Amino acid sequence: MLELHSEKLEEYLTTVYNTPVKVQEITPLGTQETRDIKGFSYGSPCLIQCTIENQTKLLVLETMKPNQFGHEYPSDRAATIIWQHQTYNKLPQHVHAVDLGAFQTDNQTLKTHGKSTEYFLLTEYVQGTLYHNDLDIIKQTGHTSQRDEERCIALSSYLAQIHATKKDDPQLYKRAIRNLIGHGECIFGLTDSYPPNLEYIDEKYFIQLEKKCIEWRWQLKHHTKRLSQIHGDFHPWNIMFQNGVNFTVLDRSREEYGEPADDVAAMTINYIFYSLQTYGAMNGPYGRLFILFWKNYLNETGDEEILKIIQPFYAWRSLVIASPLWYPKLTPNIRKKIFHFAQEMLETKNFEYERVETYIK
Repeated sequence: MLELHSEKLEEYLTTVYNTPVKVQEITPLGTQETRDIKGFSYGSPCLIQCTIENQTKLLVLETMKPNQFGHEYPSDRAATIIWQHQTYNKLPQHVHAVDLGAFQTDNQTLKTHGKSTEYFLLTEYVQGTLYHNDLDIIKQTGHTSQRDEERCIALSSYLAQIHATKKDDPQLYKRAIRNLIGHGECIFGLTDSYPPNLEYIDEKYFIQLEKKCIEWRWQLKHHTKRLSQIHGDFHPWNIMFQNGVNFTVLDRSREEYGEPADDVAAMTINYIFYSLQTYGAMNGPYGRLFILFWKNYLNETGDEEILKIIQPFYAWRSLVIASPLWYPKLTPNIRKKIFHFAQEMLETKNFEYERVETYIK
């Protein structure tokens, strides 16, 4: 078991900052509210309050827990954390990565080099409110505010901004599409994570879904000119808002460059998710935010082609939000509607975002 001891942590941080560091407090991160909504998470973050040259500083130290989504081996987890350290600071508005380190064989000593067991990432701490809190408030009030619309547009514009950075690397785009299907965190990893003998879905559904996704892979892999800078896990639990429309993004994942539909699907499916939980259908305030997000994104990017690309990305994200592991408290009826949406997506050649409710019914 990994353990954080103040004296070992002070030794490590002193080497990072090249000046004496005094650790004041170590606190596990994650609110009860978040745990109630999501039944599973990858990371194990701790908030560190310390003193550096008479200045109080807040840092986050995060490891990765072993899990069935392609993180079973220490090398799997190390690869993810090394990638995070190399890419966090390249993405605009992302929380700043300070250092990459590893626990040593005694599971207590922390060094940046040595005989390593588990790797960890040290980042700065960002204050604010996660975007899912805004969506929770809409659920309570039944309407959106001007700030809700402004934040929705800000998130959409942010994606348009980062997706404008392109890269000419056909093999990297093919890898991104291949990962969508076969990565442990993506479609095949999600279908494998569902327990057997569920009352609301059977194995036949997953077999047919996987077959359709393979067809989509062969269709999409040739769109290599679409390779763009992406976040890779752009959802309401990875967006930290400060005042107004100012926000910081957290925990970019998997790929530095990929398909823009990855990010758009990751965010917009949550408007569907919240609407189904609240109304049992796709309408009302979440429906308006969904359309607002899409209209702004298409207006700023001109990327109408994404409407022929996003379908398997929606299928993947549907498997996430319908998962009894990730979201254990959903009703079977909501899960069935999500599965139906995924199925409809894979049968749809051109996604009509203004008629999204027809894919759910």
